[in-house]
Amino acid sequence: MRMVIAGGHGQIALRLERLLAERGDSVVGLIRNPAQADDLRAAGAEPVVLDLESATVAEVAAVLEGAEAAVFAAGAGAGSGAARKHTVDHAAAVLFADAAEQAGVRRCLVVSSMGADVRASGGDPVFTEYLRAKGAADDDIRARTALDWTIVRPGALTNDPGTGRVRLAASTGRGSIPRDDVAAVLAGLLLTPATAGLTLELVSGADTVPEALRTATTV
Repeated sequence: MRMVIAGGHGQIALRLERLLAERGDSVVGLIRNPAQADDLRAAGAEPVVLDLESATVAEVAAVLEGAEAAVFAAGAGAGSGAARKHTVDHAAAVLFADAAEQAGVRRCLVVSSMGADVRASGGDPVFTEYLRAKGAADDDIRARTALDWTIVRPGALTNDPGTGRVRLAASTGRGSIPRDDVAAVLAGLLLTPATAGLTLELVSGADTVPEALRTATTV
């Protein structure tokens, strides 16, 4: 299968690229910084330099042409201001979805965030804007009928080694999860079309990844 991952140099994306390449998939990672290309190649992915904050739908669709699935794992990242939460976490997600539709790519995964909600308020103002931007992007994706989308909302992310044990459900309660395990779940979701149309929270738990994927299809 050919997969295209937006935000290809992100910590989750690099882990996902390795997993997909190891199982024999062809993986393309979109990056904005050419200096990151070698990291993607080391993970087994083909780097394509394309800035989603300035690219057109047609430019992104050209990269997505012929892919079986698209994964939006981009984010403005720590240290960015509120404005970039909306240009990356919201607007770039919408652009990527538009491009997937134009290219005829139906399967689409979106890495969102637990608590993503356009009505979020209070607390750190930049983080609030981040949640609002993620929530707005999720709302846009959920309104689309031309995509077989699944939205994944992980809890607090850690760099601890993955355990292979997770909880994946419409509502999991607060919790944390290693990025290794998020990547493993995303890789599994790409082979689980029955999860299309679901918004799923993800934290560490008692289920193996295959068990969690089977349970999620009954949500």
